[in-house]
Amino acid sequence: MEARRVAITGIGVISPCGLGTEAFWTGLLSTAPEGLRHVQDFDPQPFFDNPKDARRSDRFTQFALAAAAEALAMAGDIPGDPARHGVWIGTGIGGLTTLEEQVLVHDQKGSRRVSPFLVPMLMSNAASAAVSMRYGWQGPCETTCTACAAGTHAIGNAFNLIRHGRCDAVITGSSEAAMTPTGIAGFTNMTAMSGECLSRPFDRDRDGFVLAEGAGVLVLEEWESAKARGANILAELMGAASNADAHHITAPSPGGVGAIACMRMAIDDAGLTPADIAHVNAHGTSTPLNDAAEAAAIEAVFGPAGPPVTSIKGVTGHSLGAAGALEAVSIVLAIQKGLLPPTAGFANRDPEMAPIDIVIGEARPWSPGPTLSNSFGFGGHNGCIVIGPAD
Repeated sequence: MEARRVAITGIGVISPCGLGTEAFWTGLLSTAPEGLRHVQDFDPQPFFDNPKDARRSDRFTQFALAAAAEALAMAGDIPGDPARHGVWIGTGIGGLTTLEEQVLVHDQKGSRRVSPFLVPMLMSNAASAAVSMRYGWQGPCETTCTACAAGTHAIGNAFNLIRHGRCDAVITGSSEAAMTPTGIAGFTNMTAMSGECLSRPFDRDRDGFVLAEGAGVLVLEEWESAKARGANILAELMGAASNADAHHITAPSPGGVGAIACMRMAIDDAGLTPADIAHVNAHGTSTPLNDAAEAAAIEAVFGPAGPPVTSIKGVTGHSLGAAGALEAVSIVLAIQKGLLPPTAGFANRDPEMAPIDIVIGEARPWSPGPTLSNSFGFGGHNGCIVIGPAD
């Protein structure tokens, strides 16, 4: 069967810098905030039939339902067989908020007071299941849990369900809400987080990431079906790739060898060459090793005069498994707006880093073209996707 084209017809987002796509975009053009990146003023109730159902869902599931609602409202009514409509929502950790709360209940009040909803709330597939049940989509309903690469991997997996003919539409993306006291302490004590609580991707003085939460969701459709129903096609998902460093549980492979291979595979999968890539959305976490390895990998793939590079984590912080989906939404918006958001928090160029073209200061106008988006997760998980304009 000939590979089918994949359209992006809806996007939705819950993020620390804005609830909804327009607020999110405004946030991406703002200055870098300080401190942990919590999602503020989020009310889950509108996305549930009653308050009881909301209370029986973990925060990461609530985020996913909210982002999916916006994305589907944007996509419009999608006809067809529900058995050919799938859901694939990734997460790095799942329902950590519920788990931590119920461990404390067990410790303080005893085992009989532990919620009977503990397991269905904390399980990593809860968000995918909730979205599937909410909209009656009966095709494959799956979850990718590959640390900080989960969002990009989930989108790539959903892409392949459509491209290879299993599904005609898929709700995909990722969600994370792991900012519990224990979660924060764990990342802090492993020295992964910034001691100054500043996110400074690729900056000389970067000293770790700033923990965040959020969700991004995209509606993918088979291209010709989307055209036939008169959908507003926002962008095209063109290629995807996944591999492993097989090197270290937290550190990237020296020189970004795994990242180099993954980027090249994604570009090839899209039927493109490095010269066709107009923008790189970097993983850019603000950690010393990751940013240096990624910069070296980008230079290796594109040469010294490569495309402009951005990292939105200066504003959003690092939302772990949700990061790749938030960044995919930002790419679609950058295509729609004709602007590349700046890498907030960047102030001083690192003389020891490969000299990539980092977008800094103000948003940069561009002629939208294929964008490569990178996600690299603990465990050596690498994921890349290519998103291009809809023309």
